[in-house]
Amino acid sequence: MVHWWLELSVTVEHEAAEAVAEVLSRYAYRGVVIEAGPEGWNAGPVIVRAYLPADDQLRANQRRIEEALWHLGQIRPVSAPTCRSIAEADWAEAWKERLNVLHIGQHIVIRPSWRDYTPAPGDIVIHLDPGMAFGTGLHPTTQMCLLVLEELVHPGAEVLDLGTGSGILAIAAAKLGARHVLAVDNDPIAVKTARDNVIINEVQEIVSVMCGSLAEIAGSYDLVVVNILARVIVEMIQEGLAVRVRPGGILVAAGVIAGQEPEVVAALQREGLALVERRQRDDWVCLVAKRGNP
Repeated sequence: MVHWWLELSVTVEHEAAEAVAEVLSRYAYRGVVIEAGPEGWNAGPVIVRAYLPADDQLRANQRRIEEALWHLGQIRPVSAPTCRSIAEADWAEAWKERLNVLHIGQHIVIRPSWRDYTPAPGDIVIHLDPGMAFGTGLHPTTQMCLLVLEELVHPGAEVLDLGTGSGILAIAAAKLGARHVLAVDNDPIAVKTARDNVIINEVQEIVSVMCGSLAEIAGSYDLVVVNILARVIVEMIQEGLAVRVRPGGILVAAGVIAGQEPEVVAALQREGLALVERRQRDDWVCLVAKRGNP
């Protein structure tokens, strides 16, 4: 069992972040995380991080990443990755230092499990421990998804959260009144983290967490949320994602860089999903599409 990882960090401008994330995601043990740089989300570069398991493929994968980033750097400015060895416990502690109580929208409050917070009337508090899974509420795409959920989840709704990570969006949907939420991730570590967070938030009667992929999901849902990379969203649409949205239902697609928005919108429209709302923060876009009635 792997007990430590190699952390790779690449500092890039916003417009190159997804391209770098796509490179790193080919080899990362659990996707990638994109963080604000020292100047914040609204100015300056961002940091793309990935974690590679310290196994017998580590050196070869590190070399492949460096080569891919070098080629990408011929098209747009991309810095060489910085590397450090990091243990699981140290990784978790590093996250804890950066996370504080976060207010989103009118009622949603993200409370890291190690922070004290006294709820105000009307607060919907999500207790969160990201563990080794991504999804903290800090990233603009996660915040936009939470804002959309706050507006669109209605009492009794059935919701599908694809690529659940820490489970933050699934838990939010449950606390906003959904009757049932299926949270899916293809990474066992994310699934364990999401299950733990579901229990911490006492929504295990509403949220089911599954380790699997789109192909293993049956049925259709009032609301489907996918907060992943644009490339993955397009692939999912091509693999039948629209079928999981009920007629008249909503698909929320986030994790999209503005430059790749046309590709995602075209894929949605080909499958009968009409764009009804668009949100943007910095270079990140959240698309809300509706499936027509038969």
